[in-house]
Amino acid sequence: KRLDSIQKDVPLEYNEAVQEQIETYLSSGREDISHEIGLSKYYFPIYEKAFRDAGIPDEIKYLSIVESQLNPNAVSRVGAAGPWQFMSTTARLYGLQMDNYIDERRDPVQSSIAAAAYLKDAYQQFGDWLLAIASYNCGKSEVLVAIDKAGVSDFWAIRQYLPAQTRDYVPAYIAITYVMNYYKKHHILPQECNIVWKTDTVMVDKFISLSSVSRVLGVSLSQLTILNPSYTQAIINGSPASPKVLVIPQYAKEKYSAMYNQLNTDLGSADFQPFDISAKSYESVEKRIPVHHKVRKFENLASARENSRISKG
Repeated sequence: KRLDSIQKDVPLEYNEAVQEQIETYLSSGREDISHEIGLSKYYFPIYEKAFRDAGIPDEIKYLSIVESQLNPNAVSRVGAAGPWQFMSTTARLYGLQMDNYIDERRDPVQSSIAAAAYLKDAYQQFGDWLLAIASYNCGKSEVLVAIDKAGVSDFWAIRQYLPAQTRDYVPAYIAITYVMNYYKKHHILPQECNIVWKTDTVMVDKFISLSSVSRVLGVSLSQLTILNPSYTQAIINGSPASPKVLVIPQYAKEKYSAMYNQLNTDLGSADFQPFDISAKSYESVEKRIPVHHKVRKFENLASARENSRISKG
């Protein structure tokens, strides 16, 4: 009844497989859920806008929890990165930029736009949101093979023909959708997260380090790296031809003039000491993942996902 009451465009069927995933989240995953509820206050509005603009159901935003636990710096063992866990080849196909300074797979805005584009492509191909979600895990070609074997285009009918991890992936999505809507019923309290909810953006057309921005605005470097996770060395590599977006806390508005002066001052090399955000973040993500939590198996599918996605069926 609870799943029925929150069902919108994506079918939220209740069965034994879904119940098993719900129990996993509500037992070994309670602390993670508490953390993710706190993070969702910042990330979900970003996802919702990207999905709304692409015509994607709002409720698919919960899939990012299955993928990355809402961690923009999450990196799988095979190199999938960001909140939507894109492999590099697939990321480039969907317009994400990667170089020595930036990895837009980690950008909540850009990666959500790319994820929405992929899911829209998959839905147009399969005509079913659960099949589109399944393809996000194992790839479109695996879904097509399963449909061919089953002779029907229905996730629950083809489930037995999908890779083992994908069989649990869609139930995990339904389970996390349930938990994120009914966590209060299970006495889970949101965890306060060290992140600024209200932000502004500044276009930067030159190289500037986040540490220098931190000094000028009086904002901690850690806060700036949280708001700007795509700059992997904490250096914004802007140029007049390709300006880059800098996200800053809204309360820093009164220091815009100082920021403007900083952006128009030649900075010495001391400002550009590489800072590997990804390495530190990856270590923390690995420590948070319980080895018995079935959902985390999906990180190992990224290579298969990439091969299947880029084939477009």
